[in-house]
Amino acid sequence: MATKKKEDEVKKTKATKVTKKEKEIKEEVKRVEEEKATPLAIAEFIAIIIAIIIIEVFFQGSVICNIVTLLLMLTVLITVHEWGHFIMSKKFGVHVYEFAIGMGPKILAFRRKNDPTLYTIRALPIGGYNQLAGETDEDDEKLAKDKFLCNKPKYQRLLILCAGVFMNFVTAIVFLFIIAFGWGYTEQNSYVGEIESNSPAAEAGIVAGDKIIEYNGKKVSTWDEITIIGALKKDVEYNTYKVQHEDGSEQEFKITPADYVVYENKYYRVTTDNTKEQIAEELNVSVDQLEDAKIIGISQSNKRYTGFVNALKYAFTKFWSLTKLLLLTLGYLFTGKLGLSALSGPVGMYKVVGEVAKFGIANVIYLTAYLSINLGVINILPFPAFDGGHVVFLAIEAITKKKVSPNVENIFHMIGFIIIFLLMIIVTGHDIWSLFNK
Repeated sequence: MATKKKEDEVKKTKATKVTKKEKEIKEEVKRVEEEKATPLAIAEFIAIIIAIIIIEVFFQGSVICNIVTLLLMLTVLITVHEWGHFIMSKKFGVHVYEFAIGMGPKILAFRRKNDPTLYTIRALPIGGYNQLAGETDEDDEKLAKDKFLCNKPKYQRLLILCAGVFMNFVTAIVFLFIIAFGWGYTEQNSYVGEIESNSPAAEAGIVAGDKIIEYNGKKVSTWDEITIIGALKKDVEYNTYKVQHEDGSEQEFKITPADYVVYENKYYRVTTDNTKEQIAEELNVSVDQLEDAKIIGISQSNKRYTGFVNALKYAFTKFWSLTKLLLLTLGYLFTGKLGLSALSGPVGMYKVVGEVAKFGIANVIYLTAYLSINLGVINILPFPAFDGGHVVFLAIEAITKKKVSPNVENIFHMIGFIIIFLLMIIVTGHDIWSLFNK
């Protein structure tokens, strides 16, 4: 009796195992079928590519072209960022469920031989993502414990978290090199180029070839720094310049901007003897066609550089200059010296892309490099929901020798995401207001 019962249990166990195996096989077949690139999916993908090409070639300058260009730029930069996380995760043996280009419904999906990661291209060109195992806690009973990110050594988790930012910086340097090597570049250091005749700068005694070493009390070495510092002091009585002459001597000037009007990129000084109305009459245009401006009369040096070595030098020096510019801007935002109006949301970025695209592909590449630096710097900030926020929790773990509760960490990241989302709404609202109230 006992033997028969035991035999029945063995048969039942075998049947259960067979049933479970059959279920796993069916699930695997179903998964493979779902991941096959169907003719319809391939046709949809080709149609999207053709549509993008048509828009970029035949509808340049249009609203839809600017939107598509912006989405492509962001998709490239976000994909590169996620690729950094992906490569480092693979190197350290973290299981990656999926690496996706784009968002929304899957168009194409495949797996490489002996690689468990699902690679997908999705319908909407608005970024991409990695899905890593164990980003905050073990999340799959089928995986070995050493496949989870949360169980990896701290230095490996740190490198994985920072790899996205690193790739954004590398991308920016590569794009800057392409610009400099393909088109050349003008002097980046704060040397004075032409001086507008009869301008306040000419009257003060600044001459071409002088180097500006201080601007409004701040030490400067590049025109990028002068630009951001100038944005802090608008509608002021005067600007302070400390220059170094070609003979090495230094001199400080306090220069008050003069009233000018601009027409067809030419500047005309407004004085009591040469009023705006008189200028309009001389140009045979209406007064409304003249744009008011405050001008000091200093322009950047237009000395040009070309060649491989110069391009390589430009790529690194410009990268560092733009990074310092962004950090300076963030510092001014946190201290209140710059308001939220200095930030741009999707609408503001659309406007910038539209303006930049008018001046050719080199300017679009430059903007992409600048946005790549932005994405890298913002992501490394020690704020929840950013890569830097995850690094903070990793640092807490290293100091306390205890892992922060995944639930607690998730709550902080959710709060950070909500704050960022609300800030985006405010900034976008301001962009829309500015768009319709010029």
